[in-house]
Amino acid sequence: MMTGSIACYKACGILSKLKQNGHQIKVVMSPSSLQFIGRATIEGLIGEAPVTDMYASGQNMDHIHLNRWADLVIVAPATANYINKIAYGLGDDLLTTLFLSHDFKKPFLIAPAMNTMMYLHPTTQASLQKLKEMKIEILETASGVLACGEVGYGRLLEPELIVQEIETRLLDHETTRTFNSEKMPTAKNIKVLITSGGTTEPIDDVRVITNSSTGQSAAKIADTLMESGIEVTYLHAENAKRPSHIGKRKSFKSFLDLQATLNEELRADHYDWIIHMAAVSDYSVIPTDGKISSTKEEITLKLKRNPKLIDQIKTLSPKSHLVGFKLTSTIDQKTIDEKVKSLFKTSHCDFVVQNDWNDIKNHRHQYVFYAQNEAPLALTSTDELSSALFQRIILKESL
Repeated sequence: MMTGSIACYKACGILSKLKQNGHQIKVVMSPSSLQFIGRATIEGLIGEAPVTDMYASGQNMDHIHLNRWADLVIVAPATANYINKIAYGLGDDLLTTLFLSHDFKKPFLIAPAMNTMMYLHPTTQASLQKLKEMKIEILETASGVLACGEVGYGRLLEPELIVQEIETRLLDHETTRTFNSEKMPTAKNIKVLITSGGTTEPIDDVRVITNSSTGQSAAKIADTLMESGIEVTYLHAENAKRPSHIGKRKSFKSFLDLQATLNEELRADHYDWIIHMAAVSDYSVIPTDGKISSTKEEITLKLKRNPKLIDQIKTLSPKSHLVGFKLTSTIDQKTIDEKVKSLFKTSHCDFVVQNDWNDIKNHRHQYVFYAQNEAPLALTSTDELSSALFQRIILKESL
């Protein structure tokens, strides 16, 4: 479903990719969305005209029929107007009545797109929280350049990320049912928590600083573990890559978000293993109220040091096996050894995985796996790392 936003052009990219991947698609458009994308464009992309008016002849029961037909419903883009209406039960058009006739037995995804101030407005945030409490899945907005020219949250996720979210939810049930159990040993009743992607720290109300972590390696590891039957909770940055298999997921933005989410998870549940791969900001910006003027020739940012999250994990979950990751940027082995040793001593890691920025920027995914009182293990790919972690988990849990 599409509501009236300039981000409708991105929805066309979503439709095109889904069609290429062989999915059957029906599109419902609000009257305002037709101001941005025409009927002919949608028909050209999916091979049939969009549904636009529930009062048209033969369409007055579409809000029931479409819900029964679909395996998944997504609203992209979803405006503040639509989000606030459905959160409070209004049903005055086809898109809102489609939500009210949803039976909560299949995925219903909402991908917001709006100006930063509209997104952060207390009414919109309260509506999003209300929808989450109904178990509606919100694909949180990204930070970037908006249509109004400002930079901040409210940007619709990129089409490829949204397609991945859709296909993950569609395929996971069938994949779980048909997965060849002989592919690798099973590991039931083991719970693993993985953190993934990079934190973003606000500079002012609309700007952020972040890092280049993509979460690709973490997603691969999560998939390997879930394929074996391990229960994985995946804490990920908003733009980080998601695993192909559905498990418990929570997204975070800033250092404080991730800290709060980790505290909540580790106090509420026991994890046998914690694989901490998130690229956490060492510093947060002391934020400026409002929006910094773009007319200034120079600005000075004040940073404050963040505590090390990895140092807090064993305090919160002392019985978990902790795997820490260390990204270095040096060829000096002595320096690398000292940094790895610090993770064992200060953070109380049980295992450490080290990789180097020089390899990453040259498109090499090489790692060194460290365990105390063992020789380091060199690994030449993320697949090898995933396998090594899986084998180590199985070995430990079988003792």
